[in-house]
Amino acid sequence: MIRPLGSLVCALALVVTATTLPVTAATAAAPPSGPPAATPADIHFRHDTLRRGSARQVGLLPEQVDRIPADLAGYLQPTPDHPGYPAYAGAVALAAKDGVIVQHAAVGSAVRYAAVGPPPGLVGVELPADQQIATRPDTIFDLASVSKLFTTIVTMQQVERGRVDLDAPVARYVPEFAAGGKATVTVRMLLTHTSGLPAFTALWSRYPTPAERFAAALATPLAAGATPGSQYVYSDLGLIALGVLLERVTGRPLNDLVRDGVTGPLGMTDTGYNPGPERRSRIAATEYQPYAGRGMVWGEVHDENAWSLGGVAGHAGVFSTAADLAVLCQSLLNGGEYRGRRVLRSDTVRAMLVNYNAPLESAYPESDRGLGFELNKHWYMMGLSSPLGFGHTGFTGTSIVIDPLSHSFVVLLSNRVHPDRGWGSNNVARRAVARDLAEAMPVRPRSASAWRADPRDLATSTLTAPLRRPARAATASFLLWYDTEPRYDSARFEVSTDGGQTWAPTTMQLRDGGRRWTADGTVTGYGGRVWWQVSVTLPDGATHLRWSSSTDGSGQGRGVYVDRVVAADRDGVLFQGEGGDASRLVADGWSPARS
Repeated sequence: MIRPLGSLVCALALVVTATTLPVTAATAAAPPSGPPAATPADIHFRHDTLRRGSARQVGLLPEQVDRIPADLAGYLQPTPDHPGYPAYAGAVALAAKDGVIVQHAAVGSAVRYAAVGPPPGLVGVELPADQQIATRPDTIFDLASVSKLFTTIVTMQQVERGRVDLDAPVARYVPEFAAGGKATVTVRMLLTHTSGLPAFTALWSRYPTPAERFAAALATPLAAGATPGSQYVYSDLGLIALGVLLERVTGRPLNDLVRDGVTGPLGMTDTGYNPGPERRSRIAATEYQPYAGRGMVWGEVHDENAWSLGGVAGHAGVFSTAADLAVLCQSLLNGGEYRGRRVLRSDTVRAMLVNYNAPLESAYPESDRGLGFELNKHWYMMGLSSPLGFGHTGFTGTSIVIDPLSHSFVVLLSNRVHPDRGWGSNNVARRAVARDLAEAMPVRPRSASAWRADPRDLATSTLTAPLRRPARAATASFLLWYDTEPRYDSARFEVSTDGGQTWAPTTMQLRDGGRRWTADGTVTGYGGRVWWQVSVTLPDGATHLRWSSSTDGSGQGRGVYVDRVVAADRDGVLFQGEGGDASRLVADGWSPARS
């Protein structure tokens, strides 16, 4: 995702670094005051078992949860935000909070096309109606890069057993990996994609056998100019190497390690590599690949490299259902345990959610990662994001988003590459389902109704309060709730002394309980999910107060809210937002909000 440099503003975030596995309250707790922050020590692991229930049962707004199936179905045809082609042929979404599955919906077709026409049209050639297969809630999807999470979990199991050291060179376990300047690349660097390896190479077409392809992956040199640990490049090659490392350390195939270490203990019976022909009727087809001699890929892994490596590789190859992935998500929210079966220690899960790439953020703004997991990615996590929000996406159109602060998650599985990857990404749908679940979590105003900036992309919305008279030695106070995409979306408080012709930001004193901090008029990022009591000293002659919300073109948090606006000076009230002055507020892109 390309961002204009001019849009960057300072994020209100706590930089967390760690080099050892355990993350304890003593080493990771947020300071008692200062900008809001969250660290893995703030996570409260539960021990929930998934069951079906209602949105109201877990405090969610039913009307927002009920939007998920309609939003899923809306992308079965071209839309203004995804023109030209549908976002996918079929999809399944599952959303849960506090262990309660509040939505599990399927739309569209698991199998619809036989082929695709040539570019530029890329017209889908449909199968006869009686050969098409509708998507079901238990449809099995090719997870693509979501497979990397299974490799990660198995790696962390070996770390727990003392067989793998995160900060040891990969070459300690796979000696030939040292070739090409990689002698100092560590296991942690592979998990955080900071090794310096290039993103990809076409192993499937450049080498004739699986053995030669694995050897070539391990021998791939660092990218030109790369220094291990100093850059962020998302690399399939790093996870292929990690899969080989696991097999060398344990003496067992990766698929067996995943089965015995993850899917078996968790009861994920529809999850694994190379699904047998007996499951084919439940599997979603992916892409027409005549260039690889494959035709329409259906029942085999879509990723060409994983396919050429026998269907089992560290970066891709796992198939699963939404219900099985829900179990995986819940096990992580439980601290590595589900139904009494533990696959990771709770301190290991916490360690996996530290942002090890924080020192790289200024150069690589999208680099936030724990061990294996992406962190705080608003471009698909939306309002479920936080410094601890974690998940992963897959090229075929799959994703999981987990919010440990609200004990919630959403799984989206689709076959967006069916019939052709050229039909575009399904990021718009990823954002829609994450937004729907996030919007279902109410922000309760302290009064009858707060003001909320309308959730729009590429917008600046303003809420203006004209004072009754120019201020003298005045102060203002208000409540502020904000949750925005760090750096790219912001909330701002400004004051005018010339009747609203010009505006200047004003220092805000923010307080919540014992926490106090100061902002220069602009806040961005994680707001702690609390109402901040804000006080401001107004300049003499102030005539207007203004709150603004600015957003970029993709990805939002849960928004910006303002409530209980009061301003006064030595001569009395200047503005009373809950009284007679409420009708004098000028809202441009703001609306009353009761939840």
